[in-house]
Amino acid sequence: TPDAAREFARSARERGFGAIITGAGMAAHLAGAIAANTTLPVIGVPIAAGALAGVDALYSTVMMPQGYPVATVAIGGAANGALLAAEILALGAPELEAGLREYRQALALKAEQADQEIQRAHSKDSKK
Repeated sequence: TPDAAREFARSARERGFGAIITGAGMAAHLAGAIAANTTLPVIGVPIAAGALAGVDALYSTVMMPQGYPVATVAIGGAANGALLAAEILALGAPELEAGLREYRQALALKAEQADQEIQRAHSKDSKK
């Protein structure tokens, strides 16, 4: 409810939150309602829903008035929203930053392995 969202946002810092991630579909504007009631970083995740498949949620999340910023990730980009929050929090937490570096290294290794598999498959196809 609007009252519960406002109370959550206003008390989040005192309860130990370092950032808030919101998700909303269609033209819902949860991220803006939260950002209007806290000075914590707010990250909005537009959810694919309704006739516009999340484009309306993207627009309502990204179009914030000056003074109430919301970082916005891609439609359905909850994983990047979480990673962005982790990056923000890692500014004061070296162990979290180290974990993010390890995660990125694992992503690079996975991409290299996928490329090698594609190259092997292509090599087999070209020999036929």
